[in-house]
Amino acid sequence: MRFHKRNLKKRVTGSAFCFALMLLVFSTITVLSTQSVYAQPQQDSTAQTTDDGAAATTDAGASPEVIAQGKELFEGNCAQCHAVHKKVVGPALVGVESRWPDRAAVINFIKYPEKVITGGNDYAAKLYEEYGQMMPNHDFFEDAQIASILDYIKTVPVPTTVVDNGGGQTGTPQEGGAANSGLLLGIVIALIAILLVVALVLVVLTSVLSNYLKKEKLEEDEDAVVTQSIFDFKAFFTSPAFIGVVLFVLVAVGAKELFAGLWTIGVQQGYAPTQPIKFSHKLHAGFYEIDCKFCHSGVEKGKSAVIPSANVCMNCHGELRRGSPEIQKIYNAIEKNEPIQWVRVHNLPDLSYFNHSQHVKVGGIECQTCHGEIQEMEVVQQVSLLTMGWCINCHREWDVNAKGNDYYDNLIKLHNSTSKEPLKVEDIGGLECSKCHY
Repeated sequence: MRFHKRNLKKRVTGSAFCFALMLLVFSTITVLSTQSVYAQPQQDSTAQTTDDGAAATTDAGASPEVIAQGKELFEGNCAQCHAVHKKVVGPALVGVESRWPDRAAVINFIKYPEKVITGGNDYAAKLYEEYGQMMPNHDFFEDAQIASILDYIKTVPVPTTVVDNGGGQTGTPQEGGAANSGLLLGIVIALIAILLVVALVLVVLTSVLSNYLKKEKLEEDEDAVVTQSIFDFKAFFTSPAFIGVVLFVLVAVGAKELFAGLWTIGVQQGYAPTQPIKFSHKLHAGFYEIDCKFCHSGVEKGKSAVIPSANVCMNCHGELRRGSPEIQKIYNAIEKNEPIQWVRVHNLPDLSYFNHSQHVKVGGIECQTCHGEIQEMEVVQQVSLLTMGWCINCHREWDVNAKGNDYYDNLIKLHNSTSKEPLKVEDIGGLECSKCHY
C-alpha cells in the first residue's frame, strides 16, 4: 500500500478542517439556541426556612379534598401575612400546633385572637409583644375550615433552596435568568471540552499514521510518502479558511446580540415594579372574583382605566382586615390627605393614543387579552409586548364586534357583498396612522 504525500496530506488536512468546521457551526447553533430558550424569565417559588418549628410533614392524615380546601382558604385569607416556612408579617406557621396545647386552642386563637391575648395566654401575649400588632378576628370561619388550613400547613414541604430578595419576596425573574446563565456557561464549557478531546484524538491518529509510514520503504521523489508529521496545526489555525470561519461566527453572534438588543429597546415585557402597598390581584380578582370594573371604573367610559382612589378601597376595608399593616397604609394616606403613589406598570409612549372604552366597551375585549391572567398574579407584571407591531397584528386578526351595534349594520352589509371573510379591524381603518398617533 502506497500513501502519496500530496494526496494524503490534502485528504487528512481537508477531513480535519471539515470536522472542525462542523463542530464550530454546531457549537455556535447550540449556544445561540440555548441562549434564546433560557433567556425567558422563570420564577422560583422557593423560600427561606426558619427555626420557628419543625419541618412540615408530607402527610397530614387528611383527605385530598380537605387539603385542597385548606390550601384555597390559606391562599385567600392567610398568605397576605403568613408563610409556612418563613416569617413575613406574622410568624412562620410550620409546626404551629406543637406550640399550643391542642388544635382546639389554635382554632380558638385564630377566631378570637384579642380575647385570647387579653385572657392571659402567655404564648399569645408573647406573639403580640414580638410582632406589635393583633391579628383580626376570623370568627367568620367554621372550626372545620380552620382545621383544613392546619391540615394543609402540614403538607407543605420544606423548600430545597434558599432564595430571599429582601422584603419577604422570593422568586424574581432575575433569579431564573441567573440560573439559566450558569447552565449556558456549563454548556459552553462542555462544548469546548469536546473540541479539545477531538483535537487530541486527531493528534494521536496523525502520530500513529506517521510512525507507520516511517516503517515503509517509499520513493523519495515528488510522489514519496510522508515521513514527517502529516497534519500541520500551525498552518491549519493560521489558514485564511479557518480565520474566515472564526470571524464569521464572531460576527454572527455579535450581530444576533446587537439586533436582539435593538428589538428590546422600549419593550418592558415582564416589568413588575414594587408597589407602595402589596395589593394581590390573585386574592381580589381571583379568589373573591371581584370584577375588574369595580375598581377600574373608567375602563368602559374613557381613555384610561383609572387607578382606584383610597375611598374605593375603603368600600370594603372600612370593615375588613383593618389590622393589616398594608391596610394601615391606606388609612395613613387618607389621614394625610395624600394620594397613594402607585407605580405605573403598562407604559405607552406619549405619541401613542389608546382608548380603553373603545376596546372594552365597543370591541368586547376582555382584560386578560392584553394584561394576561391578571386574576392569577400576586404582583402585576406586563405580559404583552405593547409594541406597534403587536398592536397592528391584533388589528389584522381581530374580528369587529358588530353584534347589537347598529353603527356597523350598513358597513357589514357592504363588506359581506364583496368578501366572505369576517370584517376585521383593519378593514375599518385600524391600520391608519392617525388612529393611534396624534
